[in-house]
Formats: sequence, structure tokens, C-alpha cells
Amino acid sequence: MTLENTNFTGHFLIAMPNLTDPYFAKSVTFICTHNQDGAMGIVINQPTEMTYGTLFEKINLKLEDQALAAKPVLYGGPVQPERGFVLHQPPGAWDSSITISGNTALTTSKDILDAVAGGNAPEKLLLSLGYAGWTAGQLEQEISQNAWLSVKPEDQETLNKVLFDTPHEEQLKAAMALLGFDASMLSDVAGHA
Repeated sequence: MTLENTNFTGHFLIAMPNLTDPYFAKSVTFICTHNQDGAMGIVINQPTEMTYGTLFEKINLKLEDQALAAKPVLYGGPVQPERGFVLHQPPGAWDSSITISGNTALTTSKDILDAVAGGNAPEKLLLSLGYAGWTAGQLEQEISQNAWLSVKPEDQETLNKVLFDTPHEEQLKAAMALLGFDASMLSDVAGHA
């Protein structure tokens, strides 16, 4: 199987049991961009101890929505862990934003946080610190070495369910279900025919 022409943008990457890197063990990563220069994504199932409310206080914004203030900020990955990344729907017109697939976007500019603080949050959002990054060809190599399983949600409803509507502790199971089997069925030993 050749992977060099496969674009994983909009896919979930599911860490295989043999992936023991502490940053990615048992992780689900949503791939935001993938091209000839590499890939970047946000780990979606690793909440931190920090809440949205605490993060907003640190950047001198008051978050009025108490339900949102109590949500955990995600550990998005080991690259630029001091920087915020917002996965959201709908895309909107933010200063620094990319549309990933359909109605989903990633924004890194502070204007979206100002809007959230002012009660104008996008309909759905996840806030993370840091991201996961791969150099050119690295992601394809890791997939071919059985470090990751990749699955593209069949439609926007399925994407939303896993990305925004499933509790973080259930996202690995939900992403695996898209492949049609349970995570407990995976072996931590890779085999090649």
C-alpha cells in the first residue's frame, strides 16, 4: 500500500497500542492540514487540569459563560504548547483561520477568544494548547510502521459526534467504532505479511 498521495486532512489518527510515546499513547488526533510539507493536528482526547475560565483569566479576558468556563483545555500536542488553538464550527471570519473540511475550522488568532469571552462563541468549539506536527513524509512513514490507524468520518454528523459531542474519555472508543471494532481488539505487536 502506498501512502505518498494520501491526504489525511480531516481524518482521525488513532494511536496503536504499541505507540508508547507519552505525548501520544492512547490518543486520538484530528488532522487539520496535510500536504507535501508535512501534517499538523490537534490531540482531542487529552484534557488538561486547566479550564477555559483559568486560561481566559491568564490572557486577561473574563469568560461569562460558566458552563464553558468549566470545560477543560486540551493538550493538543507537544509543538508550541504555550499557544492556543481553537477547533470550531462554523468557520467564521477570524484573523488567522483555516477551513479543514466542510464546516470545521482551526483558528489561532486572539479575536476568536475575544468573541468567546463576549458571548459570541462559535456553535461548537474545542480549545487546546499546543499541536501535533509531522515533517514531510513523517506521518506516512509512521502509519506504514503501524503507529497509527487513520479513519475519515463518513459525514459531517459523524465528525461532529466524535469531535465535539463525545466526552473526551470516550473519544478513543468512538473513533475506533468508525473502523468497526473495539480498541481492546488491537494487539500491541505489529505483524507484516
